[in-house]
Amino acid sequence: MSNLKIKGNWNVLKGKLKQEYGDLTDDDLTYVEGKEDELLGKLQKKTGETKEALAGKIKKWSDS
Repeated sequence: MSNLKIKGNWNVLKGKLKQEYGDLTDDDLTYVEGKEDELLGKLQKKTGETKEALAGKIKKWSDS
């Protein structure tokens, strides 16, 4: 289970993820509050990154 809590403007975070991983689509980045693990699983499949690495990037971007 991830302890990722997405805060801030999700549209800004989506833009940063798309810049980092150019092949992500809006469907890949559909976020529903409380479903962070599901989102990370989708992103992991698409990018090949670990869930921990992805969660770290999202957390860093949402904190800034």
